This record gives sequence, C-alpha cells and structure tokens, in this order.
Amino acid sequence: MIPLFQHYPLLGHKLPYVSLCELPTPVHRLEALGDDLSMDHLYIKRDDLSGRVYGGNKIRKLEFILGEALRSGAKEVLTVGRPGYKHPLSMAIYAQRAGLKSISMMMPQTEGPHVRRNLLMSHHCGAELHQHRNMQLLILGTVYQLLRHKLRFGSFPRFIRGRRSCPLGTTGYVNAAFELKEQIMNGEIPEPDCIYVALGSMGTAMGLILGLKAANLGSRVIPVRAADEKTANPRKMVELFDKTARFLHSQDPAFPKLELSQNAIDIRHDFYGRKNGLFTQRGMEARKQMEKSEGIELDEVYTERAFACLMGDAEKGYLRDKVVLFWNTYDSRDFSDAIASVDYRHLPRCFHRYFE
Repeated sequence: MIPLFQHYPLLGHKLPYVSLCELPTPVHRLEALGDDLSMDHLYIKRDDLSGRVYGGNKIRKLEFILGEALRSGAKEVLTVGRPGYKHPLSMAIYAQRAGLKSISMMMPQTEGPHVRRNLLMSHHCGAELHQHRNMQLLILGTVYQLLRHKLRFGSFPRFIRGRRSCPLGTTGYVNAAFELKEQIMNGEIPEPDCIYVALGSMGTAMGLILGLKAANLGSRVIPVRAADEKTANPRKMVELFDKTARFLHSQDPAFPKLELSQNAIDIRHDFYGRKNGLFTQRGMEARKQMEKSEGIELDEVYTERAFACLMGDAEKGYLRDKVVLFWNTYDSRDFSDAIASVDYRHLPRCFHRYFE
C-alpha cells in the first residue's frame, strides 16, 4: 500500500489507482558533486528510476489517471501531443502495462534522436499513432478517431489531456511527499531544508508542496520554471493547490483543509532562457557537471535548468550548511534494446520523414 493510503485509508478505498511505479525511488547523497559545490548535505531523489522500462515524473501521475480509466471500464485511452513529448510515450508504455490500448494524436515537430526513439518505442508498445499538420486538423482527426473507435468497439476511448495537470494526477506527487517522509524517518536522508524541482505543468511541484504540508514537513519547494510563464505562474499554482486539496478532503474528510498563498510560492524564473525547448548555457554546464561528478544524466529542458538554479544558489553561498534535495524528474532508463529491431517503415507513412 502506498504511503498516502496508509495515512488516509479512505483515500485508498475511494481513489482509482493502479500500481505502475518502482517505488520508493532511491534517495542518496551526492558526495562528489557536493564536494565540488562546497555542500556537505546535497541529496538526490531518483525519480528518473520510477519505472522499470521508462522513468521520470509522469508515471506517478499515470497510476491514478489510468486507474480512473480502468475503473470507468475503458479499454482504450486517447491523448494528444507531439512525437518527442514525454506524455504520449509514457502513456503508450504504461497503458499497455495496465491492459489498455493507447491512441496518440500528434502534430509535427523538429526531428531529432529523441523523436525517433519515442516513435519507435510507442509503436513497440502497440500504440496507434496519428499525425496532423495543424491544430484544426488535429481536432477534426481526434473527433474522427473517437467516433471511429466508438463505432468499432462500442465505447469511446477515454480522453486524457496531455501537458496539463489535474487534481487526480497531482495526487501522485502528494503521495511522493509521504514517501519522502518515510525515507526521512528511516534515516535515508535528513529532512531537507529545500527541494529543487523543475516546473512545467506544475503537478509535480504543487503535489510536493501540498504533500509536504499534509505530512507536516517543513521543507521548502523551489520550483524552477521550464515552461512558458502563461502555463506556470503563482496564480495557477494556487488554483491547482486549492483544487487538489479540496478534492482529497472531499474523498477523505481526515485529509486536512490546507491553504496556500501566492506569496508563499518561490518560482525561480532566471533559468528559463529565451524559449522552452532551447538549450541554455547555464543549463548545459549544470548537466555536464552532474554527469561528470555523479554519472547521472539530466535532460536538456527541465532538469538541467532546475539543477542550474541549485548550482547558482550554491555558488552564491545560499545553501551552505543546508540539507538540499534535488528531485530528478527525468527518465534515465535505456530502452534501446527494445527498439533495436523495430523497423520505422512499419509506422504510418506520415512519420517516415523523421527517419529519412
């Protein structure tokens, strides 16, 4: 039983949930990197190892989202994204594991190795892949596929939004905070003074903030923005906090009524760069430093920016004598063996250009 359900058994009875993760994810001290940064108490939470096939922060959320799809009796799930996004790939992998068929509706993007890997792995996991050249055609294509599958199989696929956080999915990181509390109590890590985490659709950071409050931990979450400010901002974070807190309290009145003000949110904007998806100099330096000192890989958008912020604060002396936890939300699993024999020509023709 996951830690959240141990503390609030009624949530365990009422919330949809399917076990997909390899939990708890490890937490350990970064000794070499801590020495480089003159930090005696630098730790990492290895959510990059959250799944056996594919890790990162998506799977904790999918345990609840796909659990809801299964509870509703759905046989298929449909989501929207681009070929290189993490969401359609994680959906394809873990929908298959949950016994569901995945349908991905996509728009084109710039080609690259990660795009090719994602497409091959999605195909390997049995996902049905479609691509449309603009948003209008994507909407029409999505409606068509929903109707097509309804006529063919007797029910609509469950539509799951991508790149937008919801209270149910955010619950996955409320549980992660209770998991961290168990690791603190077991002596694996002292209670952190601060936790650095990348901020995208806000579900990871906001789930941690809510979970830490509910677990009576004083750690301060420092979200480092890696998405457009229209997507990630204090007002929207408070809205998500309130919705998730009310949702959990409605499911189990024992879950505390918690509040959060915008002034209590410390979003760090300085490491975003000019545009999401583009490299930043400080981010690249942080990624190289992590790999050189600890052999741990960060991604080029989210986690490298979060760690660049941590490094910048350390260099200014802000973190001296503090217990600091870096929450690694990247996937570090290597599934190259799984896709080695996949022929891209078996993909729908519209995806061949990414390989040719």
